[in-house]
Amino acid sequence: MSRELDRKENAIIRNKILSMILPVTMENILQMLAGFVSMAMIGHIDAVAIGSLGISTRITQIVWALFKGIATGASVFIAQAYGANNQEKMRKVTLQTLLSSIILVCILQQLIFWKAPLLLKVFNPRYALLQNGTTHLRIVSWGLPFLTIILIVAGVLQGTGNAKTPMKIALIMNLLNVVFSYTFIFGHFGFKAMGLKGAALSTVLSQVIAALLDLWVLFGRDGILSYGISSFKLDREEVVSIYKVGLPSSFESIFWQIAAIIITKVILSYGEVAFAAYQLGLQAESISYMPAAGFGVAATTFIGQTLGSGEGDLGRKYLKKLIKGTAIISIFTGGALIFFPGKIMGILTDDSEVVKIGISYLFVMGFAQLPLNVAGVINGALR
Repeated sequence: MSRELDRKENAIIRNKILSMILPVTMENILQMLAGFVSMAMIGHIDAVAIGSLGISTRITQIVWALFKGIATGASVFIAQAYGANNQEKMRKVTLQTLLSSIILVCILQQLIFWKAPLLLKVFNPRYALLQNGTTHLRIVSWGLPFLTIILIVAGVLQGTGNAKTPMKIALIMNLLNVVFSYTFIFGHFGFKAMGLKGAALSTVLSQVIAALLDLWVLFGRDGILSYGISSFKLDREEVVSIYKVGLPSSFESIFWQIAAIIITKVILSYGEVAFAAYQLGLQAESISYMPAAGFGVAATTFIGQTLGSGEGDLGRKYLKKLIKGTAIISIFTGGALIFFPGKIMGILTDDSEVVKIGISYLFVMGFAQLPLNVAGVINGALR
């Protein structure tokens, strides 16, 4: 009888994990593929374009890391409230996270837009790289408020166990980004070729549309905020509690981004070809960590829900299965980086020197994927 109950419980856990993991993993794979296609388009312009995108991305990734962590904080509270069936708490957390984040990101956007050259000078780039990077950074900065909405809404929905809706919106956003990039970078359908500016504009437009869809989900029928909003006033106590949980996660990612800035500056000292190889290598590396990232999200959601419902032992069972799952995926995806680095780099660029350098990077990073991805699941559970 006990074994039969264990089998049923394991089947329930496995099905719930799959219902969460598959959409999140698909969302990440879609993002990875779209990034691959967009980077391949830019990769066929020149090394300066790749480098300009790279240094611009280093700045915007810090903002992404900040609000990804805040979204994680919201997801934790939403998961606990969902486990306790506290609808009012879910609405309050969602609203306060959105309001506070939008105010904060608008301030940061203006800072980045007006101080873009100063921020990029930390990399000590050549004139052409600085000018192109500044142009790209200023354009993509207008998408940061919409990116923040996307992150917060995805965190809120995933906290309730709803990973399918963010996946569908991510599919739309990434497909639009590819279409817009093809149109604006190379000049199609009556538009003139805009190169790097076109890539930046494509990113912003796709983010705007995705954010509007996210808000429609929140305020639409059956949405968490479908009952309307009685007040747009910030609740300091609620915001502080969310940020106390979310900011450590933010700083964890921000420290990685700071390390990336230092590495970027060092690599740029070897020339733009070396930096282009590094930038394309980072994109190629997403083959491994993007599919596994869903396990960390699932760990945060299911551990939060089991704690909210007072079932700590069940949470430990979820964690064991999530670690096993991410380890299996990482062995295969890390192996692809180790055994097929040349083929992967060849998709992104036709510059033989860039490909040669990128192969070395992917080979080494292939061995790091298993411990990195397992650590991601454990961190998700600890949050």
